[in-house]
Amino acid sequence: MYRAWAIVERELRRFRRSPVLIVISMVFPLVQLVILGYAMGGNVKHLKVAVVDQDGGVPAVRVRELAGAVAGGANTFDTIQYADQGAALTDLRNGRINGVLTIPPEFSRRVLQKNEPHVALIEDNTDNFVSATLVGQVGSLVTAFNQPSAMPRVSALTRLDVVEVYPYVPYVQYLLPGSIVMSIFMMVMIGGGIIFIDDKARGLHEGYLVTPISKLELVAGFNISGTIKAVMAGISIAIIGSLVAGIPSPLDPMRMMRLTVVIVVTAFALISLMFLIMVRVNDPLMPRAIFGVLNTLLYFPSGAVYPPQGFPGWMQVIAAVDPFTYAVHAFKSLLLKNTGFEAIGGDLLYLLVFSAIGMTAATLLFKRTL
Repeated sequence: MYRAWAIVERELRRFRRSPVLIVISMVFPLVQLVILGYAMGGNVKHLKVAVVDQDGGVPAVRVRELAGAVAGGANTFDTIQYADQGAALTDLRNGRINGVLTIPPEFSRRVLQKNEPHVALIEDNTDNFVSATLVGQVGSLVTAFNQPSAMPRVSALTRLDVVEVYPYVPYVQYLLPGSIVMSIFMMVMIGGGIIFIDDKARGLHEGYLVTPISKLELVAGFNISGTIKAVMAGISIAIIGSLVAGIPSPLDPMRMMRLTVVIVVTAFALISLMFLIMVRVNDPLMPRAIFGVLNTLLYFPSGAVYPPQGFPGWMQVIAAVDPFTYAVHAFKSLLLKNTGFEAIGGDLLYLLVFSAIGMTAATLLFKRTL
């Protein structure tokens, strides 16, 4: 028993000598509690809804006023006036707005004649949470517009026509983009900076530090090797997950080409982040403690399981700088909407800039000494 207690004492001493490890181990449950508590709740607010008034009559003005009242009161959505419905639909497909509320021509005349007036809500139904919120709120708006009356043979009440741009998206498909990013992240956790820490723990790093190889070449070598493994994992999960989730035309060549580009850029961005975090770490136990915190802090605010519009303000700040957010958005655009590079150009640009900054900072912080 003395030898067993000696091992226990040694491990306790090692743990005590790593104060950062102790702090992270204590912070992790708190971060998980707060992030999960807020990420899975909250009301969706400040959605962007385009209002296209093709009528211009007094009843149409009233509909616009009711929409403005929602924007100024419940804040469920913010209205943006569009003169051209085609421009509004283009912005909807590219993800700049969440829905288009169209007041058709002769709407006012039909209201006055009590001849089945109606408005249309064209929605981006790839996000079930946002779609349900928009339909419910606009439905309440239409109900408020209609005055209670006995139902005539020809209805005089305004009717809401919901137009879904895409086929129905089950939740398993909604979760697939986040699963692909998570698979890349899992592979990143065992590559790049983690390998360097393992080499230092084994004393193997002494071998390549006595060679004339530069710091940039060392960092690039670790990052590229980690990226290759992460890309293989991402492509595998993208193909298998698309088949399991029932994504239409999962092996379409153009879609697979775009997915591969996003996977490569995402993998390099995450491996650069991990190497930057691990570049000055010496304790091989540190990655195990950090993984849980990073997993919660990066995955849940990204919009992988719940739209960021439902988060509190401080959590939306995290989502705005989180590389997971842009990777998940890009994968959703490609897998659920089958869009082109126009819709994900901003995501790719952010991930590329993030990679360049992470790579540069990691190279500058890398110590080419024992």
